[in-house]
Parts: sequence; C-alpha cells; structure tokens
Amino acid sequence: MFKLLALACLMIIIHAFSAHAQKYETDVFETAAGSLRITFFGHGSLMFEFGDKTVYVDPVSQYADFSQLPKADLILLTHEHFDHMDPKALGLLRIDKTAMIGPQVCAKGAPRIIVLHNGNVQTLLGLTIEAVPAYNIVHMRSPGQPFHPKGVGNGYVITFGNKRVYVAGDTENIPEMAHLKGIDIAFLPMNLPYTNTPEMVADAARKFRPKVLYPYHFSDTDTSKILDLLKDDKDIEVRIRKLS
Repeated sequence: MFKLLALACLMIIIHAFSAHAQKYETDVFETAAGSLRITFFGHGSLMFEFGDKTVYVDPVSQYADFSQLPKADLILLTHEHFDHMDPKALGLLRIDKTAMIGPQVCAKGAPRIIVLHNGNVQTLLGLTIEAVPAYNIVHMRSPGQPFHPKGVGNGYVITFGNKRVYVAGDTENIPEMAHLKGIDIAFLPMNLPYTNTPEMVADAARKFRPKVLYPYHFSDTDTSKILDLLKDDKDIEVRIRKLS
C-alpha cells in the first residue's frame, strides 16, 4: 500500500512538472559535450540547461513562475533595468552554490555578483563567458542621453561544448558585433525605441553571421519583417519564439 501511494505521489509530481514545463517553448541543440536545451520565457528571460548545469539570463518574474523552475547554477545579468534585473526572481533562483555574473551597475542590487566589464572573459562551471558591449548609438532618451550608454551594460557570448551562444542584451547593431567570431546561436533585441529596428537586426546578423538567429525582447514589433529582410541569407536560420 505504501509503495502504491508513493508511486501515485511521484506520478502527480512528474505530471505537474511536465505540465509546467510545457507552458514554455524550448529548443534543443546538440553540442560536442551533450545537449543544450534552451527555454524561452519571454522578453529577455532565458534558461539554458547543459549537462547538470542550469543557467539563466535576465530572469524576470513577469515572464515565468521561477518558484516552479530549477534553481540556478549560474545567473547572467545584462544590465540593471527592471525588465532585466528582478530581485524577486533572483531570490527564488539563488541558492548557496549559485554564481552570478553582471556589469558593475548590477552590483548594488545583487550581492556576491562577479563583475565583468566589456571585454572581460570568465571561465566558470566549465563554461567560458565573454562580456561584450551593449549600447545605443541612434536611439536616445533625450538629446545626448542614450537609453543604454556605452560601457554600462553587457551582452554575453557563452560557450557550451563547441556551441557559441550570443545573448546581446539591450543594444543596437554596434560596430563591435563585426568582431564576433564563430557564433552558432544569437539572440538580438528588436524593439523601438529602446534597441534595434528589424533593419538593424538584419545588419547585425550579416556582420557576424550566426547559424541560428532568435530575435528577442521584441515587444509589439512585427517579427515577419526580419524574416523578410533575411530571406535571401540562406546560411542564417531565423527562428521566431514567444519572446515579446
């Protein structure tokens, strides 16, 4: 009787977890060191599962119930804006072993953070993490005041096995993107007035030519535009997921 009851409880837990997991879209990529599973929560919030490691980028409670998701081994923060750095989500995901990486601007609100400046590289948990610039050139909050000033926020290139994943953060199609090499998977923001237009995303993608491109953080931007702009670039696969 006890064994039957325990089995029934286990099946209920598995069913509940599966139902929750199915709420979010996921893609799986094979790497030289095993599968990389990417879960798309919305906006800039992502989860990468690789081996026994769970990595979150910009987890924000508006886009997922993080109390029901795996605890974090690593959290990457791109910048301090409320839609990218959420203390509630961080509190739900962090445990004693959780490492956190972010720019200096995030340090005040995220104790024990490892600060990476643009250009810094950190190897952690067997992953290589490169901090790259993320900023505005064209779009301004007011004259001379960009929504995202140069040198403040980070994008990241994360190497999972032999796959290089670029999560750009809040940025435009900045010149530094032309120096990115060997990007397999890229996340580029596409929403006005804060980041890229679809035309800027297409320009950025042509600079470093990722194998798979996910427009993300796109709000109400018409994602069909990027599909049309890159339709002749056959070596760049554009995938649209629920990342508004």
